[in-house]
Amino acid sequence: MFRNLLAPGILVNDDAGLTTAGYAVCVFLALAAFLVAGVLAGRRKEAETGREGMSAKQLAFCGVALALGFATSYIKLYDPPYGGSVTLLSMLFICLPGNWYGLAVGLLVAFVYGILQFLQGPYVLSLFQVACDYLLAFTALGLSGLFAGKKNGLSWGYLVGVIARGVFHSLGGYLYWMEYMPEEFPKSLAALYPIIYNYTYLLIEAALTLIIINLPPVKKALEEVRKTAVS
Repeated sequence: MFRNLLAPGILVNDDAGLTTAGYAVCVFLALAAFLVAGVLAGRRKEAETGREGMSAKQLAFCGVALALGFATSYIKLYDPPYGGSVTLLSMLFICLPGNWYGLAVGLLVAFVYGILQFLQGPYVLSLFQVACDYLLAFTALGLSGLFAGKKNGLSWGYLVGVIARGVFHSLGGYLYWMEYMPEEFPKSLAALYPIIYNYTYLLIEAALTLIIINLPPVKKALEEVRKTAVS
């Protein structure tokens, strides 16, 4: 069934992109996933703690972070030839909800962001390739929630999320993209090509972001935003 849907003609066109129906289905799934997961997460939290779950304020903050992350993903400081990019802090915005509200909310927002990234520039070879390149890779940014409430939690959570994202991109690289390795790439490092390629642009953005968010004025501002988000 999934193979038929991903075959050219229904959801995917002959160029491995999305048809109009494909875009419509993905938008619907993204909205449905965000709303359903938000409601379920809220009910679970309320059942476990007796307190109100994911509030309208939290949904609003997550929505703003998601929008900022998606918008800044178009601002590319470096655009490698075979996918990926160094953007203007886009991964930071997707890591913020996890830092504010914990792992479950962080993963939820990052998953929706993965769907939006798929819509931004879809390329479909198989269901697992889509998962590696989009859904699992970007959802991994939600692991920032592992460090919510901890000292330097944003920096550590962001770094863990970026590294985890690279794991899935590299896995997809080994399975689907090795044929695109440039001929001039050192043969002695050929086995490491997907890891080197993906972590080059990811760690460049990570380094720039960590420098910026640890500048005293920026760090103070982000802490004030966090207090407002969780109050």
